[in-house]
Amino acid sequence: MSKIKQSTQFRRDMRGVAVVEFALLLFILLIVVAGIVEFGRAFWYYDALTKATRDGARFLSMARVSTTVAIDSALENNAITMVKNTADMARVPNFLAADVTVICDYDAGTGTGTDCTTGGYIPDYVRVSVSYQVKIGEWIPFVTLVNAPWNATLSPSTTMRYMCDEPESC
Repeated sequence: MSKIKQSTQFRRDMRGVAVVEFALLLFILLIVVAGIVEFGRAFWYYDALTKATRDGARFLSMARVSTTVAIDSALENNAITMVKNTADMARVPNFLAADVTVICDYDAGTGTGTDCTTGGYIPDYVRVSVSYQVKIGEWIPFVTLVNAPWNATLSPSTTMRYMCDEPESC
């Protein structure tokens, strides 16, 4: 067989190989893109919730009810509502006010805090935190390669020093 006939037959035999390789790689590329979309959505929610906790903590760090009580239940509820509204504006789905926790630290930043309304004292720090479940694979289900999406817990938290130690500073 001549060399020209061999090369022509080899090219004819290799015509479908590129289509098969593309089909195999397309599936992998779609999974990668879907994963980027799903994890990007989770990062979006985490960033929005971090901003929301920062807004709530900033509000509480400058709030003052009287000279004896720093934060009462109305201020705490206002901060929780502020966090909820910020999350709603960022379009975080199914976010509830019950997902928000407000803690006052009365012992100079040791992390051992209590509910702000039961302390009766002026706190050293205020902490606003969120616990939110996001479903990875909810938008694009084949990211998980199983039938159901899996849950990831987002727990952003912001702690700020309470700035209203003196009544005239608030």
